[in-house]
Amino acid sequence: MSKVSYYTKEGLQKLRDELNHLRDVERPKASDAIAEARDKGDLSENAEYDAAKEAQGMLEMEISKMEQILANARLIDESQLDTSKVLIHSTVTIRNQVNKAEMTYKLVAQSEADLASGKISVDSPIGKGLLGKKEGDVAEIEAPRGVMKFDIISITRD
Repeated sequence: MSKVSYYTKEGLQKLRDELNHLRDVERPKASDAIAEARDKGDLSENAEYDAAKEAQGMLEMEISKMEQILANARLIDESQLDTSKVLIHSTVTIRNQVNKAEMTYKLVAQSEADLASGKISVDSPIGKGLLGKKEGDVAEIEAPRGVMKFDIISITRD
């Protein structure tokens, strides 16, 4: 049983584009590499052929994985989401109770996570700790150094 993941329209399109690239560009390249290596002679001692076949196998695994992700992907209608609590696709501003540092994160599906752009997975420890919280609540997040406490400052939707 596979896990359903929720995506924005843009995130889902990005996945589809990546899968199409793998199918339409990378798969023909892999086939060409195998054909080129096959033309070089004896296959029993042809390391280039073996490497090309292995690369093709890895590519097919990646394509299969992407197809599985897309089969279990669901589009989120953000207009229907409750804005009073933290859910997937919420943008949350939190303040660390110890050092008073403020951070803003958008909670997204794991495949859309990108810490550099402020997007964290709902499956991450911080994401799990924030889900369901409301403004003014305190999120207690288990970290390697112990429990960290964050005040929920604001919750918005973009």
